[in-house]
Amino acid sequence: MPLPPRRTRTAVAALAALALTAGCGTDEPSTAAPTSSTSAAPGAPTAQQQQATAPSTVTVRVEDMTFSPDELRVQVGDTVTWEFADGPAHSVQGIGDSAMGINSPIQNAGSWSYTFIAPGNYRYLCSLHPEMRGTVVVEE
Repeated sequence: MPLPPRRTRTAVAALAALALTAGCGTDEPSTAAPTSSTSAAPGAPTAQQQQATAPSTVTVRVEDMTFSPDELRVQVGDTVTWEFADGPAHSVQGIGDSAMGINSPIQNAGSWSYTFIAPGNYRYLCSLHPEMRGTVVVEE
């Protein structure tokens, strides 16, 4: 019997190899952690370091006529969320030019968030109770 043309033999061999490897899997999910055989360039951050510097959210409680904590440190790109849980209504109002965008609605329940995109010291107060003050220090 004559052999089929070379292209047909190559295609048949490729399909046979594919069929052999296709049956080797399982429907069960893998419990092993994914691994990578690639290495990072020298000086490049590792995946763990990149996760550690990923933006995060920090919460400030607004209750008992105070901001708690009244001072905190975050990184550029982090978000601060103020959670209002007090009888009287409050707001978060930035003090000075650098804090102009910090301006929450007046509320006594719920939350309000602000993402800091530049380093600096951001002072704020409650516009209804100016003795309530806080500071967010944003570091690079």
